[in-house]
Amino acid sequence: MSDQVKDALRAEVRARYGGIAVAGGSCCGASQCAPQPLGNPLASASVGYAAEEMAAVPDGANMGLGCGNPQAIAELQAGETVLDLGSGGGFDCFLAARQVGAAGRVIGVDMTPEMLAKARDNARKGGYANVEFRLGEIEHLPVADSSVDVIISNCVINLSPDKAQVFAETCRVLRPGGRLAISDVVAVAPLPPELGAITEAYTCCAAGAAPVAEIEAMLKQAGFSAVSVEIKEDSRAFIKDWMADSGIENYIRSAVIIAEKS
Repeated sequence: MSDQVKDALRAEVRARYGGIAVAGGSCCGASQCAPQPLGNPLASASVGYAAEEMAAVPDGANMGLGCGNPQAIAELQAGETVLDLGSGGGFDCFLAARQVGAAGRVIGVDMTPEMLAKARDNARKGGYANVEFRLGEIEHLPVADSSVDVIISNCVINLSPDKAQVFAETCRVLRPGGRLAISDVVAVAPLPPELGAITEAYTCCAAGAAPVAEIEAMLKQAGFSAVSVEIKEDSRAFIKDWMADSGIENYIRSAVIIAEKS
């Protein structure tokens, strides 16, 4: 994939999610999505969030844009520093902040200025003194070397056109022994050309999904060990609503991706 194509994909993603931050709605184009796909806060219940978690964050933080609940699998400890890739409105950051406590710290990184503004406003409303948000691409993290204990992310890395670079960056900023706890989508079958050619299929977290073997190889190449990619077969139930009547659930699944920095 050329740099020009990569930049074009990033621009599409930035425009789509910037629009969601301002006006709400789905990650997908209206022509492709079901009446209430992602973008609906209640969608978070179907991907693993408890009612108490959804009620614990400021209004507007839960945008229903995930495919799992990464902070629930991260086994966060008090005092840890957590980095959220593609932090959106701050939902997972605020939940992580409760777990790491006042002695801990949470950093959210997002490449969309509109999302960043929304997250910062939510942090102000919620009084989250231990959470900050930074503008940046996940392929080029604005975070110091070996400064983070745990990295979480929710259905974002699939949107990157350079996943190997993302994993290299995550390894760089993690401390030795630091860990990844990621919810994302993976490819379980090749996407049909007619579906993959639709721009919305990329911004809708479908066309950018990589096969499990590729993800495992990229993580190991970046310097991770104890790599685990667990496919969630029950995710078919909510993925089918992402692009109505497209059969997208036959090609991608949500997965839990865990690894440790060697």
